[in-house]
Amino acid sequence: LDKMYETLELLQRRHNVRPDLLLCCGDFQAVRNEADLRCMAVPAKYRHMQTFYRYYSGEKKAPVLTVFIGGNHEASNHLQELPYGGWVAPNIYYLGYAGVVRFRGVRIGGISGIFKSHDYRKGHFECPPYNQQTIRSAYHVRNIEVFKLKQLKRPIDIFMSHDWPRSIYHYGNKKQLLKMKSFFRQEVESNTLGSPAASELLQHLKPTYWFSAHLHVKFAAFMQHETNSKEELPKATKFLALDKCLPHRDFLQIIDVEHDPNAGDSLEYDAEWIAVLKATNDLVNVTQSSWNMPEKNGLHAKWDYSVTEEAIKEVLEELNHDLKIPCNFTLTAACYDPSKPQKNMEAVHTINPQTTEFCAQFGLTDINDRIQQAKEEGSGRGECEEEEEEEMDSAGSAEEPSEYNTDNSGLSSFNPDEIMLDEEGGDEDLSTCSVDPSPDHPPEFSTSFSDIRIMPDSMAVSSDDAMDSNNEELEKSGGSKQVEEKGSTERSLKRIGGDENGDSGIKKIKRRNQAIYAAEDEDK
Repeated sequence: LDKMYETLELLQRRHNVRPDLLLCCGDFQAVRNEADLRCMAVPAKYRHMQTFYRYYSGEKKAPVLTVFIGGNHEASNHLQELPYGGWVAPNIYYLGYAGVVRFRGVRIGGISGIFKSHDYRKGHFECPPYNQQTIRSAYHVRNIEVFKLKQLKRPIDIFMSHDWPRSIYHYGNKKQLLKMKSFFRQEVESNTLGSPAASELLQHLKPTYWFSAHLHVKFAAFMQHETNSKEELPKATKFLALDKCLPHRDFLQIIDVEHDPNAGDSLEYDAEWIAVLKATNDLVNVTQSSWNMPEKNGLHAKWDYSVTEEAIKEVLEELNHDLKIPCNFTLTAACYDPSKPQKNMEAVHTINPQTTEFCAQFGLTDINDRIQQAKEEGSGRGECEEEEEEEMDSAGSAEEPSEYNTDNSGLSSFNPDEIMLDEEGGDEDLSTCSVDPSPDHPPEFSTSFSDIRIMPDSMAVSSDDAMDSNNEELEKSGGSKQVEEKGSTERSLKRIGGDENGDSGIKKIKRRNQAIYAAEDEDK
C-alpha cells in the first residue's frame, strides 16, 4: 500500500497528474493484526504483515480517496464486519459484498469475491473463527448480491469485479492473451474461464467501464451491447483487467472521466441502490441452505424488486438530500504492534458500529447481528461451531437445473502465477477452529435470462453443473489490482447516470491509451 501511494505521489511530482480517486479490484488485504492474517486464505508462508495496519491505526492516511472490492485473498473477518460497505481506514472505503456509490457524479458499482457454483445459492452464513471450508466460502459470490444489482435501472459508469466476466475474452485480442497465458486455452475454448454471474451482470448493467483482476494478466476488450428496442441507444463497455504481473507490474492505469463540476469531493451514497437494499431486505439469508432468487416462473408472488422513482425520492428525503457518506470509521480490533507480536491472536465475530448505524438509518437487517442471534438460539445455522448442520439438501431439485457451468472463475490448468491453496488441508494453520468441513455439492438453480442479450453459440454456457466437490478447482490469486480515475472537463461525449431525480445528463469522457481497446483478435 505504501508503494502504491508513493507511486501516485511520484506521478504528481514528475507529470503533474494527481488522481482524484483510486479504485482497487480486489485482494486489498486490509490486515490489522495477526488474527486477520490467519483469516486470509493463503498458505502460511505468504502470511506477512504488510503496511495496511499503519493506515488503520492512524499512523498514516491514504493521500487519495480509495475505493475497493474484495477478492479471494482478504482478511475476511475484517471485511465481513461491513457487509453493506464502510471505511476500513480513514479515506479507504470498502464497497461491501456488493455496492454502488457516487463520486463527483460518477456512479461506481462493484461485487466482491469470486464465483464458485457450490456456494452461489447459499446465504452469508460464515463467521470467524473460520474452518478450512468457511475461510474460502466466505469470499464466494452469492446469488442475492447479483439479484440486488440486477434491480438497478439507472446507468452505471464504472463497475468492478475481482474475477473476469465469462466470455469477455472473445471481445479482445484473444490470440495475444493465449500467447501470454497459454494455459488459458482449454478454458477459453470451452468457455469456462471467468464468472458466469459477472457475465450476467455485464449484460444487464452495460456499464461504460468494467474493471477486473484475478488472472495475473493485463487484458482489454470492447463489448458492443445489443439493444432491446429501436428506441434504445447503443451501449458499449470498455473492459480492462489489471494485475501485479511481475516483471511488468501492469497493475496501474490512469483513466480520465468527466465529473460533475458542481459536486463535492466526498464519497456519496447512491439513492437507487439504497432503495434496492430496502426493497430486498426480506430476502436476507444467513443459512447454508441453497435457495433461488424470486423469478417470474409461477412460484413467486413477487419477482421484480426494482424500485420506483417515488421510492428513490423517499430515500433522498430520509437523508434530507444529503448523500454524503459519513466519515464514521471506528477501530474494532487491536492494531498490530511490531514490538509486541501476538502470533496466537484469534479472530472473533465482530459487529461493526458503522454497519449498526447504517442498518438503523435505513431499516436494514444487520447480517452479522442475525448470525449472532442464530448462534445464541442454537439453531445450528449460520454459525461456526463443532457441530455444523450437514443435512441440508444442497443439491437442489431435479426440476431446476443450473444455468451455470461448474466452477469457472478459476482454471483447471496449472497457472504458474497463482498462489496455490492446499485443497487437502495440509496447511495446518489455515484453520482456527476444529470444525470438520462439510462436503460441497453442486447447486442446481434456475435464473431468467430474458433481460440479457443472447450470446453466440460459441459462447453458450452449458447447463451441466455436476462436479466432484472433493476436487474443487484451485482459486485464482491476484495481487493488488488498481485502477485510477481522474476528473476532467474537456472530453468527448459520454452518457452517464443523471441526477437523483431521474434526469439523465450528457457528459464527456476521454480514455487514455485508447489504442488498447482497438486491438483486434487476429484469430478472426
